[in-house]
Amino acid sequence: MAEAFEVRAVARYVPITPRKVRLVVDAVRGKTAEEALNTLRYMPQRAAGPVYKLVQSAVANAEENFGLELDDLVVSRIYADEGPRHRKAPYGGRFAGRGRFRPIIKRSSHITVVLAERELYDY
Repeated sequence: MAEAFEVRAVARYVPITPRKVRLVVDAVRGKTAEEALNTLRYMPQRAAGPVYKLVQSAVANAEENFGLELDDLVVSRIYADEGPRHRKAPYGGRFAGRGRFRPIIKRSSHITVVLAERELYDY
């Protein structure tokens, strides 16, 4: 059996909540790379931009480093993990009940894309 090529690309510290990124990521999982790029290009969500760039980067890595074609690639795995949170503490926040204070939490995410060859992906 031929060696399975898997090409990875990672975007770290993207300043969008992982929950919002996962809505976009779930829409392209399992599609071909070309179909995923076309889907992401016209999605209205703000998270579609960084995910589009990341899939495009993974395709470029596959073409340059491994000599693979765009037609042969499939998005085998794509996921968004939680990055660091930035608490805008002493000045940024809201006053809560009972004399308490709640800071505004700015979340970020790490997005990972793994592309595989089409023939080896079909199990």
